Amino acid sequence: MVVNTSIKTTNMKKLTAFSLLAMLTLSLFGQNAFTEFFESKSLRVDFYLYGNDKETKGTVAQLKEEPFWGGPSKLLIEPYDQGTYRVQVFDKASNKLLFSKGFNPLFQEWQSTLEAREITKMYYHAFQIPYPKQDVIFKVDQRAWEGDFENVITKTIDPTNYFIKKDQARQFDITNLLMNGNANEKIDIAILAEGYTKAEMDKFIEDATRMINYLFTIPPFDRFKNHFNVYAIHSESEESGTDIPGEHIYKNTILNTSFYTFDSPRYLTTSDMGAVADAASLVPYDQVYVLVNSPIYGGGGFYNYINLTSVDHELSEKVFVHEFGHGFVGLGDEYYTSATSYNDFYNLEIEPWEANITTLKEFDKKWKDLVAETTPVPTPRTPAYANTVGVFEGGGYSAKDIYSPVQDCRMKSNEPEGFCPVCEGMIEKVILFLTEK
Repeated sequence: MVVNTSIKTTNMKKLTAFSLLAMLTLSLFGQNAFTEFFESKSLRVDFYLYGNDKETKGTVAQLKEEPFWGGPSKLLIEPYDQGTYRVQVFDKASNKLLFSKGFNPLFQEWQSTLEAREITKMYYHAFQIPYPKQDVIFKVDQRAWEGDFENVITKTIDPTNYFIKKDQARQFDITNLLMNGNANEKIDIAILAEGYTKAEMDKFIEDATRMINYLFTIPPFDRFKNHFNVYAIHSESEESGTDIPGEHIYKNTILNTSFYTFDSPRYLTTSDMGAVADAASLVPYDQVYVLVNSPIYGGGGFYNYINLTSVDHELSEKVFVHEFGHGFVGLGDEYYTSATSYNDFYNLEIEPWEANITTLKEFDKKWKDLVAETTPVPTPRTPAYANTVGVFEGGGYSAKDIYSPVQDCRMKSNEPEGFCPVCEGMIEKVILFLTEK
């Protein structure tokens, strides 16, 4: 999502508990499932999503074997219903669900723009799954406006098919910034250089180190630093910087990033996911983070898909953390006064899946247990409730009918030092899920 510059204050630290029963059940299934059904490498499924504001279609573009699997080897099925899209993998012989993972693609956001009402457009995607030992059914589903999932792509995959590509990606140097153990038991972050020339690689390592060091000062990441591995991939570009179309600036860079996504000056993304996936394939990864060598304020983050930020603005470290909230956890934007390119992004008649926003349609599933009985719902945005977990109107790009947990949070502005208790709780839940032993 696009970052914002609105300013308010709060800093809370209470955490939400994770369901131990759910984790235990999934662990018992997953521990046996991985060695029975998968090899310790990845199958990358590249596919297109295309359509307009009313229609989504998809097709598989290619399959590619990659050397590492950075995801969990025990808990293969996400216990939380997150993502506007999801990938599911079924064993063909038994139809057993073997793997599931939610994600948010750039295509999903484009569908909410005015342009999507006028034209059809296609976006390229690349998605890793553990490499199957036998035939599987690969599915991509989209969460419809009413909240239910609808199938977009279904493909049977034979892992012995000789059309699965095995060519090596271009090789780059790699610097291990943080190493705490086996990739399958840790959260692996692949940091990619974008808009750094070969002569600027020392700067890239300094920038990546600075961002990571800052991330681990923010709760709850500060308590879970030993749950992470971080790799810096020296993916050099021919030119320094990135595209700024609104200023007629265009650079020859390896990942083809650009400001002015959806004509929003600060929205920094790339649609060249093939190039991103090739560079990231040199290491095991759960998350990909692209650092863009630019002083301009901006970034973007997509759940289980990609994170991006510029590095030389005074707020770059804070943007780094905000976007990681989107990409790693699927947290929603809590701001509602900044201009965006989206129109009718949320259906106000259903509960959004993001943990930190609500329409009050099914508030029992959100943070109701954190709201004191003496706190009014909705909660006024007044100084009396400045340090209170409540239900504050405004969030998800809308000033009305969408509510957030506190008056300010890192998912709302760059003023708070960290996240609110609801966001912290979801971050902890995801960390524990991905690192369950």
